[in-house]
Amino acid sequence: MVTEQFDLDDRRPRGVRLPRRERRAQLLAAALDVFVAQGYHSAAMDDIAERAGVSKPVLYQHFPGKLELYLAILDTACDAMIASCRRALESTQDNKQRVAAAMDAFYDYVAHDTGAFRLVFESDLTNEPAVRDHIDRVTTECADLITSVIQDDTGLPPDASRLLSVSLVGMAQVSARFWLTDTERGLTGLPRDEAVALVSGLAWRGIRGYPRTDEH
Repeated sequence: MVTEQFDLDDRRPRGVRLPRRERRAQLLAAALDVFVAQGYHSAAMDDIAERAGVSKPVLYQHFPGKLELYLAILDTACDAMIASCRRALESTQDNKQRVAAAMDAFYDYVAHDTGAFRLVFESDLTNEPAVRDHIDRVTTECADLITSVIQDDTGLPPDASRLLSVSLVGMAQVSARFWLTDTERGLTGLPRDEAVALVSGLAWRGIRGYPRTDEH
C-alpha cells in the first residue's frame, strides 16, 4: 500500500492546475494544519480551502465532507505510526534494543512538527465510531507487532503477551505526549534521547522479568 504524504511546502497559488494525486496531497496537508490548530469541531471547510489556496468546489471534488477528509488524514497518520513501530522492531534482533527503538518511534512521532499525533492520540471526535476505529488501530496493530516478540522471548501465552504489549504501547504514547507537553511549557529540560532511555529502561526491566533465560 502506498502511503500518502503530507507535503507541507506544496501550497501553490490559487488557480494552478495540479494532477489529481498532487492536489489531494496538497489538500490533506492544508487540512492537517487546520485540524491540528483548531480541532475537528471548530475547523471549517472554508478554512481548509483557504489554507490550500483552492475554492470550496475543488475541495469537495476530492472529499465529499469534513468527516471524510478527517478520516483520510487519520489513515495516513495511523499508517505512519504503525510503519515506524514495525521498522523499529525490525531494526535489530536484540530485544533490549527493540524496546528502546519502539519507544523512540513514539517519541519521534509526537515530536514531529506536523502535529499529526494530536489527531491520533488527542482527537476531539472520539465519539465518532469511524474515528475511534482508526485511533484504536494504532494501539492494536502496534501491540500485535510487539506481542510476537514478547511471546518468543518470554514463552508467555498469547493473551498474556498481548496484554503486556498493549501496556508497552500505552506507556510509550502517554509518556511521549507528557514529555512533549512539559517540553513545550518549559517544565522539563530532559532531551528526547534521555527521556527515551529513561522510559525504555523502565519497560525493559519489567519485560525481562519474564524471560526463559536471563541473558541481558
